[in-house]
Amino acid sequence: MCTGRCSHCVGVTLLPLAVISIICNIILFFPGWDTKYVKDGHITEEVKYMGGLIGGGLMVLVPAIHIRLTGAHGCCANRCGMFLSIAFAAVGVAGALYSFSVAVLGLQNGPLCKVAVIWTTPFKDKEDSYLNDRNWWKTCWEPKNVVEFNVGLFSTLVVTSGLQLVLCAIQMVNGLFGCLCGTCSHKGRLQTIRK
Repeated sequence: MCTGRCSHCVGVTLLPLAVISIICNIILFFPGWDTKYVKDGHITEEVKYMGGLIGGGLMVLVPAIHIRLTGAHGCCANRCGMFLSIAFAAVGVAGALYSFSVAVLGLQNGPLCKVAVIWTTPFKDKEDSYLNDRNWWKTCWEPKNVVEFNVGLFSTLVVTSGLQLVLCAIQMVNGLFGCLCGTCSHKGRLQTIRK
């Protein structure tokens, strides 16, 4: 596969991953599918860091568009475009790492929830992980099913940001080869014209 096609594939794959990250982060602001927790400030701290919105979302979305265009025929499908794709992919790596770190912290610390009469993060700084024992999940009274809500969405962010990290790293290597060797996007046509 030539470097131009590889860039196109990487860019097309990064686009839905960035959108998934943005959607997951936005949904995390509404535990129990209710807006009252945002209004009252009862949101898990890691959600406020917006790892999925900024890191895995915008910091990957912009490079994904450029990387996709780098692989398109007639649009940046040259050595300069491939060189720029290395820089854009590096931004994507940074964004994916940020999203991954925030999501792992969100899973490790657990959600902010109401326990008896106080709002706290009951699973934070515990020796045993709440992820291994579902009986602990009943500790959170409100919002309803907040542990499942956070675990599902933060797990999705871990997977998507991990994929984004791998794809952006692949594009950095691909961009280097494309910068040094060219994109090979028009080689077949040139040989036909010369004959």
